[in-house]
Amino acid sequence: MREIPFARVRAWMFDEALPFWAQHGIDREFGGFLEELTFDGQPTGADFKRVRVMCRQLYVFSHAALLGWNEARALSDRGYDYLVARARTPEGGWARLLTRQGEIEDPTPDLYDIAFVLFGLAWRYRLTGDAAVLQLAHDSLDFVQRKMRAPHRGFWQWLPPTGPRLQNPHMHMIEASLALFVASEEERFLDQAREIAALFNDHLFDGHTLGERFTEDWRRIEGEDGRVLEPGHHFEWVWILAQYWRATGEDMTAQARALTAFAERGVDRTSRMSIDAIRDDGLPLRRTSRSWPNTERIKAHLALFEMTGADPSAPVAETVDLLFSKYLAVEPLGSWMDQFDGEGRPIAKAVPASILYHYFLCFSEVLRLEPKLRDQTR
Repeated sequence: MREIPFARVRAWMFDEALPFWAQHGIDREFGGFLEELTFDGQPTGADFKRVRVMCRQLYVFSHAALLGWNEARALSDRGYDYLVARARTPEGGWARLLTRQGEIEDPTPDLYDIAFVLFGLAWRYRLTGDAAVLQLAHDSLDFVQRKMRAPHRGFWQWLPPTGPRLQNPHMHMIEASLALFVASEEERFLDQAREIAALFNDHLFDGHTLGERFTEDWRRIEGEDGRVLEPGHHFEWVWILAQYWRATGEDMTAQARALTAFAERGVDRTSRMSIDAIRDDGLPLRRTSRSWPNTERIKAHLALFEMTGADPSAPVAETVDLLFSKYLAVEPLGSWMDQFDGEGRPIAKAVPASILYHYFLCFSEVLRLEPKLRDQTR
């Protein structure tokens, strides 16, 4: 049986990734963080900054500071100050997109982006204990609950609403709500998590699969588009359900097992990569593979371990080895090749900063559980 390479995970986080992004991921010309890098670690020609990426970087450096990486506190400060100064809208929401120079380019209230604002604020508050950060989280949730609540439960994905109702922003809202509850112990955030967990049980999850696109009243849209599912999101929900179980004590093991079982149908039998999309009957639709579904596979099996005691060593070790042998086997160290095609050929055009959140959260979970995981192999 493969062993989980804990030392390699730790070295990548603290000796490679954090120093690399601290040096190369900062926009030293206009402030804040860069959206993406070239494969030699330089800024690309991207003339925009997504708010979700700023908030993911705020999370990373806040978490890294809590784990004792010395440079991280200053980078968390930088990210928070830039976010508050640049991305807030007059209505009390948050913009979706800034120019590279830091001006609001798209002020659309987007639930996905605001969820990551809340997630970043949760970790910033956990680091600093600053009451102003927590108040900003309350104000931001006020905006969502007041302005974005939709008929038939849940929230609009953006304003004004267009297109089908979406699962994914709600997933990140429960993730953020749970992070805020852990950071603050305030019941309001747990109540919001409970609301979305109920939506998950009643509509998003059918007992076997997780839908992506829905009608206004939460029926999966008809036709082939309604059958397109993402293994990565199935894995991601498993980890979130484990956080929910830890916060509430509600048993989510049946849902977690079913989600994992279906998502495993999206793991290519030869390459062992988690592919990007499959149909609701398991038929592969997009054989490309981004790095993040593979990090979510690790988190899902770690979550099942905590919920059920099921030994995660084989899938976790396999996927960690895959990441290091494929996606992270690049220079400069600390960056990645984000996507491969179905034949295993690299197809990403840049190094997206958004992916550091996935790696850092995944690997920090591996290290958090290291003592218990080592006991499994003794």
